[in-house]
Amino acid sequence: MTVIDQAGDIRDGEELDATKIETFVKQHIDDLDGEINITQFPGGASNLTYALSFDNKDLILRRPPFGTIAKSAHDMGREYRVMNQLKPHYPYVPNMIAFSEDPSVIGCDFYLMERLVGIIPRSELPKDLSLNKTQISNLCINVVDKLIELHQVDYDAAGLSDLGKGEGYIPRQIEGWSKRYRNAKTDNVPDFEKVMEWLKNNMPEQVKVCVIHNDFRFDNVVLNPENPIEVIGVLDWEMATLGDPLMDLGNSLAYWIQADDDPVMQMTRRQPTHLEGMMTRDEVVEYYCAKMDINCENFTFYRIYGLFRLAGIIQQIYYRFHHGQTKDKRFASFFMMVAHLEKLCLGIIDDD
Repeated sequence: MTVIDQAGDIRDGEELDATKIETFVKQHIDDLDGEINITQFPGGASNLTYALSFDNKDLILRRPPFGTIAKSAHDMGREYRVMNQLKPHYPYVPNMIAFSEDPSVIGCDFYLMERLVGIIPRSELPKDLSLNKTQISNLCINVVDKLIELHQVDYDAAGLSDLGKGEGYIPRQIEGWSKRYRNAKTDNVPDFEKVMEWLKNNMPEQVKVCVIHNDFRFDNVVLNPENPIEVIGVLDWEMATLGDPLMDLGNSLAYWIQADDDPVMQMTRRQPTHLEGMMTRDEVVEYYCAKMDINCENFTFYRIYGLFRLAGIIQQIYYRFHHGQTKDKRFASFFMMVAHLEKLCLGIIDDD
């Protein structure tokens, strides 16, 4: 089926040593037939995702990006542990296979996991996938429900009580992302100082502590190709921690580009949230808070935080390109998006 997510050619400068990887894989999995074929999935502005294909089995390899990376980010061992321990309590996590911290294999930490064969809904649904308004509405609800289910996981039972500090999450995030943005700032982006000051002065009380994904989007879920409104997997757990669920929702809604958003945001859309049948951001907040029994009369802080954090992520990626640490031309215009995100934040602040 052409709707199933496919890997393609490896981007320039992101090649892997097939011989060393094949040796490592065969140390952990028996009865693999044929020679290894390595391809790369699209996306991957942060950690990189490769498909390892044998005649009788497909696997996924995840590794950090090339170039200078944030000290606390891209901890592959932590990501592996989170997914491995969460799996019995949250079935949408893929099965984990092996973790390596041996630099002689590919020069960095990495892990292997099963490949979930299915549909990943990116900026547009696959051309061969036709869903009506009701189906799109059900898909939207099913995806949001997976975020809600995650926020309801018993992290003590999963052995993840040490995943993060939990309490005090909101001020740590505002301080941390402010510092990260300032450290990654280049001379062609705005300073975000007014936004950072507003966030610092308007922090709400934390509503609860739970496992949060921190990158929950449509293009991080896998849909069942036989029933494409059903979610069978949730991917990309590199930023998962213990924190505030509304902060996680704010993160997700920063990527939620709806049909009436401005043309610049439409150009950056990475998921099909513009389609007829999808909830608007306000509707997502109302639905989520009702199911979580959380009172959230004013979501403004979380909305601005999500946009600012997104700007910080984009700017950290652009910083690597700006200083020649990555050759990926997708990142060349990221500075323009950073400027637009500041404009959006300031507009919301002025309207508040």
